[in-house]
Amino acid sequence: MNSKIKRLLSGFTASLIAVSAMASLSSSFYAAEPGEVIFQGECEDFEDVEKVWTSIYENETPGYSGEGFAYVTGSGYTATVTAPEDGMYEIYFRYIQILDSTSRFQTISVNGVEYSTYFPYAREWTDISFGQVRLKKGENTIQFLNKYGYAAIDTMTVSKAEKTDYAKATGETCDPDATPETKALMKYLKSVYGEHIISGQQEVYGGGSSMHQESISLTYNASAGTLTDSSGTEYTFTEDEIDTADDGSSFVWNCYSPEGKKYTYNTQNRNYSHTNYDLEFEYLNELSGEFPAIRGFDIMNSNPLYGWEDGTTERVIDWVNNRGGIATMCWHFNVPVDFSTYDVGDALDWQSCTYNEKTNFSVANALTEGTEENEFLDLCIEHVAKQLLIIQDAGVPVMFRPFHEAEGNGGLDGKGAWFWWAKEGAETYKELWKYLYNSLTNDYGLHNLIWVQNLYAWSEESAQWYPGDEYVDIVGYDKYNTQYNRHDGLTSGPNEDAERRLFKTLYDHVDGRKIVAMPENDTVPSLENMLIEDAGWLYFCIWYDNGQQNFVSGTDYQNPETLKELYQSDYCITLDELPEDLYVYSGEDIEPTTTTTTATDPDTTTTTTTTTEIPDGVVYGDADLDGDVKMNDVIKIMAHASNAEAYPLEDEAKNNCDVYQRGDGITLSDALSIQKKVAQIIDTLPES
Repeated sequence: MNSKIKRLLSGFTASLIAVSAMASLSSSFYAAEPGEVIFQGECEDFEDVEKVWTSIYENETPGYSGEGFAYVTGSGYTATVTAPEDGMYEIYFRYIQILDSTSRFQTISVNGVEYSTYFPYAREWTDISFGQVRLKKGENTIQFLNKYGYAAIDTMTVSKAEKTDYAKATGETCDPDATPETKALMKYLKSVYGEHIISGQQEVYGGGSSMHQESISLTYNASAGTLTDSSGTEYTFTEDEIDTADDGSSFVWNCYSPEGKKYTYNTQNRNYSHTNYDLEFEYLNELSGEFPAIRGFDIMNSNPLYGWEDGTTERVIDWVNNRGGIATMCWHFNVPVDFSTYDVGDALDWQSCTYNEKTNFSVANALTEGTEENEFLDLCIEHVAKQLLIIQDAGVPVMFRPFHEAEGNGGLDGKGAWFWWAKEGAETYKELWKYLYNSLTNDYGLHNLIWVQNLYAWSEESAQWYPGDEYVDIVGYDKYNTQYNRHDGLTSGPNEDAERRLFKTLYDHVDGRKIVAMPENDTVPSLENMLIEDAGWLYFCIWYDNGQQNFVSGTDYQNPETLKELYQSDYCITLDELPEDLYVYSGEDIEPTTTTTTATDPDTTTTTTTTTEIPDGVVYGDADLDGDVKMNDVIKIMAHASNAEAYPLEDEAKNNCDVYQRGDGITLSDALSIQKKVAQIIDTLPES
């Protein structure tokens, strides 16, 4: 059987099972339209309200609706909201807040899970969105809690959340001189954004943990020029790897086993060790049969302090050019713990270096020409630029993520920072980001970088850490919340939340102009949660195992079955599903003059946009009437064919989707035909 058709039928069967499960969960999956109000109530009428207020003590508050308003002074108050379907909803309040002249933290509980936001100072009745929360089909309990807030609440309104407009994000790089390969990668990322999530995995850096290590004893025979193990097996090396120890004996720094494993000499133990950088990748392949599409690297060991060659650069090139994957790179930028006693250019023991905030290295001085800090910053950038230039010369683009997790625990002054690059506050941090961007881009001519910033979304001040659209391509959130901050109602096990509120906050911070991703994480959100919550993270990238915190293989961080389900789903892009021409840039996009159709090849996950004429206003295969034909339409048709009463279709949608034996109505055969069109197995609809 043709492999493409075989995979299509397999996916079709899986989708049919998913629709059946969906039907059992909700008989009105398409009941509420985006923006539709499902609840509106006077807060003084809610349960547990101890008093109907008409003024806040001596402060008159005219303009309230109903008999008055509620003001939390005791146990709070409760409303029961009936949702027509499981999904995301937006909560609005009409409030007055006069306790704090800036803003006041407010907290609500939804089905026992707490959400918080800030209510700005307001002397008159003001409408505010509390943000989006997930409600279950049926009754939901929403409580306004007595925590920190003390705002007067007149009314509460709940409406179906609007769908995210992923099309707003740019597919252009912030660097106008980006290499063709970099532009091609950026266009691909934009093409799958909101439709798929790209799988990613961080490799261990440096020597890794003990679980990544394999040690052997080798003997170097200088006269014979051989390096052998106890069984006589020879290991290959080059002459430039030969060095002399303090005692005058010769040894080899790096060598290779007959299987191609690289072994490095350990001067302390005088043995050779191999670091298995593929440990996590092998685990994922054994679990799911797939490899992640993105591999995470760290450039931290290219530095003038303790710097050493750990092979990162060659592994980046190999992953992209030989494996066909996508590379992302972070930078745990090390500085001396005590910079006041350091002479620029000197080597240090790694234990005298740090990337945390516990250093007297001055960020402001580093940005000031003529200072020792500035000289050191430039030297470090030079070391990293040399490696990035090698990568660029190999035709490899990199999603570059420097100065990550800047906001830390919050605040603009940097006191919540846990890395040195943010400890002097948001304004200094933004200047540091721009300094690095200009140095790498303009001084070193590096144009193979897609710039990724961890714009944390923990406070209303988060956006003030953003350096600007001209310096950033992707914004991201690092998800580490396995045992806390969960909204699934569970108290143990991996937290598979899709984190829709954080996704939406990041999206709003940049007004949707930039792609939103999850560049680093512990537990991967479940497929179900991401789809229901409309949390369209571009990619995830699980941190590596270290023997104590096994972020990939540990069941306290990942549910193996959930992770396997995601990896094997059509929604998740894996290594073998990246297009063969991923890094081929075809030029600027052409504005369509008619209808655009997004098609995804199930063998390569190549997403293409084609222009077609619309005969008589019919968009064949378009079930949700958005002008496009994609997997959403397939699922909607399958749902309707399985239970037309529970999943109704408009007449226009029925006309669009009667594409197999046209005239016989909507059947599962129509869904299969549409999926074949999406997969580019057939060119046109109707099929017959």
